[in-house]
Amino acid sequence: MQNLNRLSDENLVAAYAKGNNDAFDALLQRHQNKVYSYILHLVKSPEVADDIFQETFVKIITMIQQGRYVDCGKFAAWTLRIARNLVIDFFRQEKSENLVSIDRDDNQGLNRSDIADSTVEDMMITEQIHADVRKLVDALPESQREVLEMRFYRNMSFKEIAEATNVSINTALGRMRYALMHIRKLAKEKNIVLSL
Repeated sequence: MQNLNRLSDENLVAAYAKGNNDAFDALLQRHQNKVYSYILHLVKSPEVADDIFQETFVKIITMIQQGRYVDCGKFAAWTLRIARNLVIDFFRQEKSENLVSIDRDDNQGLNRSDIADSTVEDMMITEQIHADVRKLVDALPESQREVLEMRFYRNMSFKEIAEATNVSINTALGRMRYALMHIRKLAKEKNIVLSL
């Protein structure tokens, strides 16, 4: 790790793309404070900042592994641009969830299931979805299931997960990514619908 800290960002990205996970850990250590501070400055909420920070590095991992990082000598700027886009997505989603129009003549704006009280049918469907998700989670390999349960059921950060499982943050992020991909694949194979 000591020698890796002397490498440029681009050399670390290249090493990670070739399978050196320690190279990504060095990149993460080098940029995490700046990226987190930037996100927190924009969203003003540590909880939201934690989620977007983690999502930022999951996206970075995915893009590097898919060969979508273009070496232009600006890894830090690229990372902040990804974080900024995720913050924008967060605010767009938050705005759309809080926006209810009652300008329609037929009042259909108020007759939507997503803003109405839950019906018995909705609750039964939700219970079935939860049961289906539980079955899919139980079908995951142990290492993926462990990370997913810590993240979603115990609300642990990836740093906490990495410490609890004695792996690098990069490995924890990778296991989460594969767990979600595995669940989507299983749901598709078993024709399970995971939303109302």
